[in-house]
Amino acid sequence: MINTYTGIGRLTRDVEHKQTKSGTDVFTFSLAIDQSYKKDGNKIDKVSFFNFTAWGKVGEIISQYTKQGQLLAVTAEPEQRTWETQDGTKRTAIDFKVTGFQFLGSKNETNQSAKQDEQPSFDIKDNPFADDDIPF
Repeated sequence: MINTYTGIGRLTRDVEHKQTKSGTDVFTFSLAIDQSYKKDGNKIDKVSFFNFTAWGKVGEIISQYTKQGQLLAVTAEPEQRTWETQDGTKRTAIDFKVTGFQFLGSKNETNQSAKQDEQPSFDIKDNPFADDDIPF
């Protein structure tokens, strides 16, 4: 897929869980993404904040194993949302719909390493067939 974001960041807050009117689980969180570049020979550090939405089982797993400060790698698709404020001003924002993730550690690296090893990763687009099953 061409329109995919893949990146690593730290959760800025614990994952929030809500349900739609139809009962579908929706999980939202923000990641702080560090970026650095050089300008005039000096290293410049910049942090950007992005909002993510994870639906169903994907969000449930992320919520279960993470908390604020956790380092998380995500693959996501951008989604634009538009709304109108009370004063009639139109607003837009870009959010990301999580399609895959990988746990990378926590801010406090003294967490139990055994528990970290048990943490799953997930990719919606995982190929269910082994390479040996492909006939070409």
